Amino acid sequence: MDASFLKTGTIQTQLNRLMLQLRWQAGRLGTIGKIGLGLIVVAGIYFFSAVLPQDSDLQKLKERAETLQLQELAKQSPGEMEGGKKLSSDQALQVFYDFFPRIDSSPFWIRELVQLAKKHGVDLSSSEYRLMNENDARLARYEMILPVKGRYPQIRAFMAEALDKVPAMAISAVALKRENITSDKLEVRLEINLYLNK
Repeated sequence: MDASFLKTGTIQTQLNRLMLQLRWQAGRLGTIGKIGLGLIVVAGIYFFSAVLPQDSDLQKLKERAETLQLQELAKQSPGEMEGGKKLSSDQALQVFYDFFPRIDSSPFWIRELVQLAKKHGVDLSSSEYRLMNENDARLARYEMILPVKGRYPQIRAFMAEALDKVPAMAISAVALKRENITSDKLEVRLEINLYLNK
């Protein structure tokens, strides 16, 4: 009985000593250290209670998505499978050039720009147009210089929609001019390139 009592007493003494050391270490941490330690404990609890269970659900969803993709590929007919084949370099180049509008469609695109300018309340002044047609190139470049006047939001909206509606167009330069600081009207010189397929 004395041996078990001594053993229990020794364990109790070691626990008391450990608790004293923990209290002393906690006292050394200070308020910010205690808050940091508390945040680490809370983060650990959150990780094991919320993140790990979601990770297993995510893996299940990924496996399900892969299964559904494989099933969809198996359902496709042979003709549809050819659409997914890789193009040769010549075919890819031809697809690239086919993206650009024909050279004889330039009046349509200019009319489109004029309509967009009217839509956004932007004034177009006398414009300059020049067709740059190099012999060895597959694309022709239609250079346009458009002096426009309007408020900044109007001009910005015009430029954004023009780039959206005319996909073969690129704005190569923009020059802004304002009469004075108080004026909300801008004079903008847009240099635009329209790329056309010969």
